[in-house]
Amino acid sequence: MKAIQMVETGTADVLKYVELPDPVPGPGEVVIRVQSAAVNFADVARRRGDRYPDPTPLPFTPGAEVAGTVASVGEGVTAFEPGTPVFGSVGPYSNGGYAECAVAHQTNVIPLPPGVDPDLAASLLAVGLTATLILTEAAKLAEGETVFVPAAAGGVGSYAVQVAKVLGAGTIIAGASTPAKREIALKHGAHHAIDYQEPNWPDQVRELTAGKGVDVGLEMVGPKHLPTTLAALAPFGRLITYGAVAGLGEHLDGEALTSLIYDPAPGQSLTGFNLGVWFALRAEAVAGGLGRLIGWVAEGSVAGPTIHTMPLADAADAHRLLESGSSTGKLILKP
Repeated sequence: MKAIQMVETGTADVLKYVELPDPVPGPGEVVIRVQSAAVNFADVARRRGDRYPDPTPLPFTPGAEVAGTVASVGEGVTAFEPGTPVFGSVGPYSNGGYAECAVAHQTNVIPLPPGVDPDLAASLLAVGLTATLILTEAAKLAEGETVFVPAAAGGVGSYAVQVAKVLGAGTIIAGASTPAKREIALKHGAHHAIDYQEPNWPDQVRELTAGKGVDVGLEMVGPKHLPTTLAALAPFGRLITYGAVAGLGEHLDGEALTSLIYDPAPGQSLTGFNLGVWFALRAEAVAGGLGRLIGWVAEGSVAGPTIHTMPLADAADAHRLLESGSSTGKLILKP
């Protein structure tokens, strides 16, 4: 089969289009013939050798999220038959999703709902479910509350704007770096869109919330940027961090958290979000969140991000696009 493989960490150039043996399912495993492989920033982090919760043994095929059809099943698998349309997560340590076929444990494979496009399905877990669980479980966004969504034209951001709208948020403020991206966020349901690369953007957020700040703020840039988002938070607001696209090279300024914890301690909270931990320790909440998300997608109240497809052989270019910050929506590789 054709696949993308890296034998060392580094720039996008380490991603090579190669021929690998077809995978054979072990007990409890399913081989998926991949139609759509999602490109996530976690793939970039592992390729670069950034700090990551799971090991990345070399040689390595990136890609944790795919959609396609069942090619074969291993011993003990009774819920799936060859030809069944499915989506799910693969790996994390062996064969990845950037390939014509990928191995997944049966517990991580989900039947594709009728009418849901495989390209969209490949975005449901890593970005769609992240946005859903952040807002419904971690932040517990209530009807009428205000929320700030960064990178609102990207994968998680696009879902977060739409999920916040479904949940009845009173004011959704989108952060995006270009006029075109801000227009995308507004089309997805944001009430306001601002350039969150401007140094005074928290002041703009406060102006849009009558001086109060937002009840829920999302943050994914990194430690250096976190205090800026904190400045846009209202009393008793909840700040949820779910990534560090700028890397962890900059340390968090402890002084910036003094007001959060000690003086004046305005009842705010800071929560770190990691989807893998929810899968491992909050399986019931994950199942419920995914069920809600699939229901919203099926009924049309959540459309998901704009999908941009690229050939599997162009995986390195897809990584460059994602790292540059110039991409919008969701990048999907097509074997």
